[in-house]
Amino acid sequence: MRRSSSHAGSFARFLTSAAVTAVLAAGLGGCKTMSDITGSLGSSSSKAEAVPEDPRRAAEVYGERYRANPKDAEAALGYGQALRATGQRTQAAAVLEQATIAHPGNKTLLAAYGRALADNGNSQAAFDVLSRAHTPANPDWRILSVQGTTLDKMGKHEEARRYYASALKIVPEEPSVLSNLGLSYMLTRELPQAEETLRRAYSNPRADARVRQNLALVVGLQGRFAEAETIAKGDLPADEAAANVAYLREMLSRKDKDHLRPPGNKATVPVAALNRPD
Repeated sequence: MRRSSSHAGSFARFLTSAAVTAVLAAGLGGCKTMSDITGSLGSSSSKAEAVPEDPRRAAEVYGERYRANPKDAEAALGYGQALRATGQRTQAAAVLEQATIAHPGNKTLLAAYGRALADNGNSQAAFDVLSRAHTPANPDWRILSVQGTTLDKMGKHEEARRYYASALKIVPEEPSVLSNLGLSYMLTRELPQAEETLRRAYSNPRADARVRQNLALVVGLQGRFAEAETIAKGDLPADEAAANVAYLREMLSRKDKDHLRPPGNKATVPVAALNRPD
């Protein structure tokens, strides 16, 4: 791959349309339920334990419970999360919105609803709902991090970084928060600071593949394409690693930013738009 100014320019232009997606993609890290954000609803029922890990099957199980009793908070939470995991994000937001109306003081449901709004690009509404999901006296670092991503999407980068800083006071060196902070710097073209922050995240044993891909994006943006490819391959299976590198090369070679879109193949994990459900 040649290092050319046109490639670097294409990559920079791509950020305006794709990097914000990457910011949200790393918001919570891992394919976990919203109970990981604010704690469970306090249920240890056999019904909850019997829910399968497969998100499509979970959507069926929780969906049946939800339709039988739409005011069941646990069913609504599980159903909304399963819908998010299967890409039905508009429906997830609708289910969780109704659940928060039925249970206006339930902070776990508020957190889930706020995250669903963020999924759908409703950044201001997401921020407002998430602000009700925890309190300054008892802040939740995961919610702080997601609030930061919503602010970044609204272009309020300095304010977003204050939220990341607050989260990091609670969980120092947490890789998912550092990843969001690094991408925030990337959005304002502070690339050395972005790389330094993402390398801190990358060095953490708990960093997942998305952190590695975000680092690859920032390294590639600075013209170090061979290094970016090496990072992009990371610990992925051979087919996904090859797809990542191919996509990175394609992205760098294009000059028309309107055509720079993540591929539709769900088996591919694009470098700059890791749209995995959290």
